[in-house]
Amino acid sequence: MQDNMAFTIPAWVPEGAQRYLAHTETGQSIRDIARSAGCHASTILRQIRRIETRRDDPLVDAALQSLAETHFSDADDRAGAETLGASQEDAAAAKDEEFNREALRILRRLCETGAVLAVAEEMDKAVVVRDSGDSGATRTAVVDCKIAQALALKDWISCDNPGRISRYRISSSGRAALSQLIAEAENKARARNEFGMADAQTPFHSQMRQSQPASSNRPKRIRYSAAESPLIALARRRDRDGKPFLDETLVSAGERLREDFELAQIGPQVAQNWDHFLTAGGRGTFGSGSHIGQGSSDARDRVERALSDLGPGLSDVALRCCCYLEGLELAEKRMGWSARSGKIVLRIALQRLKRHYGDQTEKTRLIG
Repeated sequence: MQDNMAFTIPAWVPEGAQRYLAHTETGQSIRDIARSAGCHASTILRQIRRIETRRDDPLVDAALQSLAETHFSDADDRAGAETLGASQEDAAAAKDEEFNREALRILRRLCETGAVLAVAEEMDKAVVVRDSGDSGATRTAVVDCKIAQALALKDWISCDNPGRISRYRISSSGRAALSQLIAEAENKARARNEFGMADAQTPFHSQMRQSQPASSNRPKRIRYSAAESPLIALARRRDRDGKPFLDETLVSAGERLREDFELAQIGPQVAQNWDHFLTAGGRGTFGSGSHIGQGSSDARDRVERALSDLGPGLSDVALRCCCYLEGLELAEKRMGWSARSGKIVLRIALQRLKRHYGDQTEKTRLIG
């Protein structure tokens, strides 16, 4: 049965949801679906009942409704889609790849302490916000509601109390999926590097490859905490007066740079290289006009302006810790700094970054 729907249902849709839609939208009997799937009818019945009970979740219900309207609205359209052959499969593969990139970005954010995905009714965007204690909440990512619906349908996020504003947290299966997505990204980067396809490096791997020692022939895996960024861990530290080492405004400045950096990575995997901002690593050839069609050109321009304003040294530590998610110890080692000096330089960089964003706001403010 699943083979019959391969041309109409995206690959990311769970098997149970595919069978549920086949039963409710096409009228296939449970026995027919079980016969096509090669399993017992009771198995199909349990899957269909489970999906039906999950429709109380607004994101799950919207995802199923969207799939039904898109892929089951007209049988003739579905039959025509099956004749498209390789071009249809290539388009579906591209969409699946885009979904995996977005899922990786959002799940990483939801793994941060106190992070939730907030979804409001009748809004086309959802936001990831992180509880920052007494000072309120900080927005860390924006995602299209279609992606949020897919995450909920796959049971990677869950909501205990749906309402006008539903708050979703990452589930245990979502954490497992995040580990798998990270591993798949690393494996793809390693395979492309071994075959000499340096221009096809995935984000984060390509930017770090040139800064590795030249004597290392084997590509090294990039290690970072999937739970939170280095800024959040450093913000929990206290100075001599008992105040946070990084206040919320500095963390927000770093998160703003990281958000623009991640937006700049969205798109076809071509050679986008930020290493010319690394004073201790290789020099790249990045230019805002040299990668037309990749990600958001506005986001790339914002990142370049911010790093250029920071200058050598400060842009280095900001790019490594805020964007590449390197820990302070690794950043200190790569740049040849003394132990425990990185946090001081990082704080100075964040202060300069905060001033940069403040100046940008003043420049764009309308007179009068």
